Amino acid sequence: MAAEDGQVIGCHTVEAWDEQLQRGNESKKLVVIDFAASWCGPCRVIAPFLAELARKLPDVIFLKVDVDELKTVAQDWAVEAMPTFMFLKEGKIVDKVVGARKDELQQAIAKHAAPAAATASA
Repeated sequence: MAAEDGQVIGCHTVEAWDEQLQRGNESKKLVVIDFAASWCGPCRVIAPFLAELARKLPDVIFLKVDVDELKTVAQDWAVEAMPTFMFLKEGKIVDKVVGARKDELQQAIAKHAAPAAATASA
């Protein structure tokens, strides 16, 4: 599965999920995971905002996991509410935002992506 920078990558199988997670770990980039559900209103509301962030921040990897589609992944990550955003750096959870909170989402991305973004633009 080829992933494009500047977009939210949907993970529809556990294999695709594992592959994207591995890619994120190896890249040392910030990985933002959106745990969502098709029936979740706030998830649908935040999705275009997330897509816009992905376009603006090509140095951040954005993944989307449908909790109904990948139940085992959602359970492994202890996702209890949608949307839940997990922030990973080299395989470690560095932050988490629960709910469709645009400000918190942007702040967490800015906080954890800053070092990589600062060196890339220098």
